[in-house]
Amino acid sequence: MKNIFFLICFLAVLSTIFLFDLEENREQQAMAEDVVSADEELHPYVKKQKDELIERAEAIGINVVITEGYRSHERQDDLYAQGRAESGDIVTNAEAGESYHNYGLAIDFAIENGDGEIIWDIEYDGTESGEPDWLEVAEIGEELGFEWGGHWNDYPHLQMDFGLSIEELQEAEQQLENE
Repeated sequence: MKNIFFLICFLAVLSTIFLFDLEENREQQAMAEDVVSADEELHPYVKKQKDELIERAEAIGINVVITEGYRSHERQDDLYAQGRAESGDIVTNAEAGESYHNYGLAIDFAIENGDGEIIWDIEYDGTESGEPDWLEVAEIGEELGFEWGGHWNDYPHLQMDFGLSIEELQEAEQQLENE
């Protein structure tokens, strides 16, 4: 009798875990579909945080210029071809559909100095604070919920993935295309 009771309890716990996992997967899929179905622009929350990033940087004397936001698949393929099929330096390892830019969840930035020149030198300290402006902007970005690409050598990149993988976004995109 104890074995049957134990088995029933075990099955109940297992069912609860399975249902929780299933519900969590449904929520992730719904979120991915919401992101993918957005028009060709930044996700509204990403846009709001981007604007806040620019304001906070400006408040400490750093002029941030957004160089990329939402990126179409065509634009992504063009960038991927650069340094491969086309002349120039390789600027991305992501093909179309493989970048958070393609889903409006990423931005790239640069620093503009007082002369209006775009600065790509990550050691540049235009504010003379003792810390590179790029790192100051990255810190602000992380405070706002962005993940900084500098952690994987993509210094101009900030993204908010909301816990969604590229694979989940691709799957949601495919489902929407099939509807």
